[in-house]
Amino acid sequence: MSALLGLWPELRDTCTSLGLMLSVVLLVGLARVVAQQQLHRPVAHAFVLEFLATFQLCCCTHELQLLSEQHPAHPTWTLTLVYFFSLVHGLTLVGTFSNPCGVMMQMMLGGLSPETGAVRLLAQLVSALCSRYCTGALWSLGLTHYHVSERSFACKNPIQVDLSKAVITEAVCSFLFHSALLHFQEVRAKLRIHLLAALITFLVYAGGSLTGAVFNPALALSLHFMCFDEAFPQFFIVYWLAPFLGQAQWLMPVIPALQEAETGGSREDSSLRPAWPTWRNPVSTKNTKKIAGRCRSHL
Repeated sequence: MSALLGLWPELRDTCTSLGLMLSVVLLVGLARVVAQQQLHRPVAHAFVLEFLATFQLCCCTHELQLLSEQHPAHPTWTLTLVYFFSLVHGLTLVGTFSNPCGVMMQMMLGGLSPETGAVRLLAQLVSALCSRYCTGALWSLGLTHYHVSERSFACKNPIQVDLSKAVITEAVCSFLFHSALLHFQEVRAKLRIHLLAALITFLVYAGGSLTGAVFNPALALSLHFMCFDEAFPQFFIVYWLAPFLGQAQWLMPVIPALQEAETGGSREDSSLRPAWPTWRNPVSTKNTKKIAGRCRSHL
């Protein structure tokens, strides 16, 4: 009995954190419904939806990161939560990116105009900073004992390897994630969400101890803002430049196929064919833009 009483505060704090994350998801969902009904201007609609999606992702990840620090001896529990909330984000944040890499990819493939892309990028950056300050205000309420100790948001450098290995880790994570978006196109939507959530969980498990496996510049800015302030060059290279480099490797075989489709060419030059076995029509503009539109964020 005494053992159960000793575990009660820890269990209560964990349940409180889970309740906070689910409350954020619920409130953002309600705000999305209102925005879709009330906002009719495409630019304002895109900005608000992208802002809300990034806000949900960042707030939940702040709480998940805090939970993982409280239970370092139980990584299975943390990874289970990563998988669960990856599913939640995939189901609730339809039509948004929450990741600058996704917006840039869509712009490069012609799926977004520069103006719309810039609006979405601005919404992500503003939301990343707002989520940080809102999370800090929430933690200052002291709902759990570790909220009180972490409300200062002091820099905790997540990079545990040298710069070159950190860049490779984030670039490879970004490459694998965007490659999976392509390969999973032929999979049913319900199963695809589970596959992407499983991939995100695996990447967090494999790279979390090295760099945190963020591969999302907006999320990295929200999580490690103080570290950006203290060591900007290092964090800019690892968390901003590296994910774009990984994505660029994914885009290299895609862009020539899109250019060929736009010019109406039907050349059979193998150098223009994407090196992906599941790409059934390498010159299909429709397929290319559909793939770009699947880019989603992660935990």
